[in-house]
Amino acid sequence: MRLPRHVTARHETAGVIKPTLATMDFALPAEDDPRRMSLRRWLETHPRPTARQLAEQGLVAPHWPPPWGLGADPTHQLIVDDELRRAGVRRPENTIGIGWAGPTILHAGSDEQIGRYLLPLLAGEEIWCQLFSEPGAGSDLASLTTRAELDGDQWVVQGQKVWTSYAHAAQFGILLARTEPEAPKHEGISYFICPMDAPGLSVRPLVDMTGTHTFNEVTLDDVRLDAGSLVGERGRGWSLAKVTLGNERVSLSGSGALWGMGPTAEDLVDLVRRSEEPVAPLMRQRLAALWVEGEILRLLRLRTVSAAVAGQEPGPEASVRKALADDHGVHIMQLANDLAGARGMIHGATPVVGTEPDGDRVVDPIWSFGLLFSPALTIGGGTAEVQRNIVAERTLGLPHDPPA
Repeated sequence: MRLPRHVTARHETAGVIKPTLATMDFALPAEDDPRRMSLRRWLETHPRPTARQLAEQGLVAPHWPPPWGLGADPTHQLIVDDELRRAGVRRPENTIGIGWAGPTILHAGSDEQIGRYLLPLLAGEEIWCQLFSEPGAGSDLASLTTRAELDGDQWVVQGQKVWTSYAHAAQFGILLARTEPEAPKHEGISYFICPMDAPGLSVRPLVDMTGTHTFNEVTLDDVRLDAGSLVGERGRGWSLAKVTLGNERVSLSGSGALWGMGPTAEDLVDLVRRSEEPVAPLMRQRLAALWVEGEILRLLRLRTVSAAVAGQEPGPEASVRKALADDHGVHIMQLANDLAGARGMIHGATPVVGTEPDGDRVVDPIWSFGLLFSPALTIGGGTAEVQRNIVAERTLGLPHDPPA
């Protein structure tokens, strides 16, 4: 683990405190590692690979089993990430499909479902959304009221979903609906694949305070789904929802401050480091504390990813990291805004004023956007309170909350 430039550890010798640079790194395999060489040979013949080529080669989700991935262990995953980054190759974007829907279909889907959906999903050819939350069932998702009734060989769905990210752009959604209304609320729920162009399905945009449109409200009015749209067993959808939500919490806890996207604490430190403006002592302390938070989360994410790669379902560690990462993202954006001072009131303001090496002024609207967006971090994918309840019950063995 290497501290940022100019951040030093200190040791005491003969009463004198001397700075020493921490130099302990996580070492990746050598340049001549066979896995590196094999990937480099492929990249030489595919210098600008298409999304489909990356998916067919198993490079989009290398920890998935062949033929969808490489069955890669954590070290192999890091090698793939490193080599793709060096080659300037970006993976296709399909956050919900690759991060949440795909692992659940791989876990419990039929052979037909796996064969039909996974490759286009990995290639980003078919975008996915998640039809889980409802107006009266967000944090308490098991209280959902959307119904699916079997009519011959089709399921007829009635209900309403809300806060559905990318529903306006998605071709498919993973849908939770109640199929046994008399069963206890955690039972009788089934898990479906829902085409987003199905007759009776409508999407209404929800514009948030950033001025952008990501969330949507989805109404399902007598939407008919084929029998083959059911994933896993009828009435066993809650166990699959936990698999999806566990993967969601891993996906939402990437290195970027905005659910794996956008800037990191290190990006903010770098920006301040390049600035021509002096930084007040209190701000320096807050920056150091922020960087420490980021390092703790990075190491925890390595642990979580290692468990996922080993074939283990995401456990409470995912909830631990998401709860910490949510607060961390808010801290990054709040500190960036405080560093901006009065400029922070201007849309598109950057935290500090400085110049890049080529003389261009540092201006990135992601910071002002992130400040407005960051309150959503502690809500989406399960509120911070829900994550802490999961940790309390599953990790610490504490009793459930008493009924209201």
